[in-house]
Amino acid sequence: MGLIERLTTELRTGKIRHDQAAIITSLRPHQASPQRLLQLVRGHWAIENRSHWVRDVTFDEDRCQVRTGQGPRMMAILRNLAIAILRLLGFASVPQGLRHFAQRPRFALNALGL
Repeated sequence: MGLIERLTTELRTGKIRHDQAAIITSLRPHQASPQRLLQLVRGHWAIENRSHWVRDVTFDEDRCQVRTGQGPRMMAILRNLAIAILRLLGFASVPQGLRHFAQRPRFALNALGL
């Protein structure tokens, strides 16, 4: 068990926020150095920020109306596929890639080799 303290500065306002988060781990004390725990927490948030946040914000996944059968799973698969393809194509951000192909739908098929 541990406690992580964070100081966060909001870029728009300059306001500083102080947060504390308790963490629980199954690691043994000799495996759970502060550096190791911080590495694990940062790794978790890297995944959250890189994948889930993009799906939630860019694709507005939470407001999706697809709710029955295999529909939600298929939509998640398609969103993940789109994110992966845009990253493989080297776009600086997923929204930039989406805008690029929204203006040129044929290029999307060409980029996939179709």
